[in-house]
Amino acid sequence: MAILNVTPDSFYAGSRTPEAESVERRVREAVSEGAQLIDVGGYSSRPGADEVPADEEWRRVRLGVGTVRRLAPGMTVSVDTFRSEVAAKAVETFGPLVVNDISAGELDPAMLSVVADCGVPYIAMHMKGDPKTMQSQTDYRRDIVTEVVGYFRRRTDEMLAAGIRRENIILDPGFGFAKTTEQNYELLAGLHRLCALGYPVLAGLSRKSMIYKVLDATPAESLAGTVALGWECLRQGAAILRVHDVREAVDTVKLFNMFRQ
Repeated sequence: MAILNVTPDSFYAGSRTPEAESVERRVREAVSEGAQLIDVGGYSSRPGADEVPADEEWRRVRLGVGTVRRLAPGMTVSVDTFRSEVAAKAVETFGPLVVNDISAGELDPAMLSVVADCGVPYIAMHMKGDPKTMQSQTDYRRDIVTEVVGYFRRRTDEMLAAGIRRENIILDPGFGFAKTTEQNYELLAGLHRLCALGYPVLAGLSRKSMIYKVLDATPAESLAGTVALGWECLRQGAAILRVHDVREAVDTVKLFNMFRQ
């Protein structure tokens, strides 16, 4: 999954593509490097991110998805939004796509019913609070793996009850969202327990602070760490790697598949 941030403020400066020209360049690059899915976001979810009005988020999403549809009409597209109105508009405007929700429907109670009505795949991520408050909410009653697995046991039951088909549900443990560096690595070590629930798991840790803080580096210097942890996610059963660097992720998957033969 290639990240397409139609935003001016995403945490990794190299991923920001707020204008039409940079969006088009990024889409062409992702396609040429072997992306199988492009994730379009119009609302930065970095820690402490400011709120973006719904109409501005939709403008950005429409630019991003429209560009993908024009340049790579066969490419699978996901829309990274927690707003049901943005998800509904995207499906209405562009047809079936994937909804990628950092809040698993918690920030917009209408999201689950909208996804069910649209009949589209749904990526549900674990997070507490919202991007502005999440890093102040890292206290858990039990260990982080037990908390995340238990959360998704409950939440997937609610998704199914809302009418979302089981085969349309994908889970994201939410690396970096309401989790300390130590908790992120505990979660990584126990990722196989989440995979054991039987749903495809998306791992999104590309260039995040759990890498660059440990390395005393910057996001720009965190590609090698991203590749290393991506391999570990695959080893434990992750089905999707959400990345800034498509070519390196494609190479990682190819080598991992060869290793597993």
